[in-house]
Amino acid sequence: MRAALIWLLTALPLAAEGERAGEFDYFVLALSWSPNWCALEGDARRSPQCDAAEDHGWILHGLWPQFERGYPSYCKSAERPPSRGMTAQMADIMGTGGLAWHQWKKHGTCTAYSAEMYYSLSREAYGRITRPEVFRKLQKTVRLPAAVVEEAFLHDNPGLAPQMITITCKQGHIQEARICLAKDTLKPRACGADVLKDCTAKDALFTPIR
Repeated sequence: MRAALIWLLTALPLAAEGERAGEFDYFVLALSWSPNWCALEGDARRSPQCDAAEDHGWILHGLWPQFERGYPSYCKSAERPPSRGMTAQMADIMGTGGLAWHQWKKHGTCTAYSAEMYYSLSREAYGRITRPEVFRKLQKTVRLPAAVVEEAFLHDNPGLAPQMITITCKQGHIQEARICLAKDTLKPRACGADVLKDCTAKDALFTPIR
């Protein structure tokens, strides 16, 4: 029983709330496949992100400060929170202004950057990663190994290596591509062991853009 508890504690990522802003080791860039999120949650919430007119594919879930093991969250920050207009301006790549606000509150406060700088850095990091176009060409829902998604990102981003990216699943669907980036340069770097835990599904669902 004790051995199982020790394994569990070492296997799970550790969240530390209220940490000092600016103290972290690297970033995780989380890209979410919007159609899958909409199928699982967004449609039921009637999220504007899921409106077919928006044509969202890989959206920016967030840019997350990370420790080599674990991550800070909801840090004490002297920076002014973002305005409604500032969060609304992020909806083109984040789906909704609400998500942009939540990401600032939970993760942006831990960077020690202003909200404006955090969003600017998030946009820059998002733009540096090529989102594989092949997934936008799907005409129907398919089942595929999660490894295929990782391979597509590796193919279209020559600077990426397998230890720098992980693919997650949720309820049998491909959920996210999480890419680890250097704190100062935003160049891809190796992920910590608690981040690098690929989905091993061989038949994960992948929903097409509507």
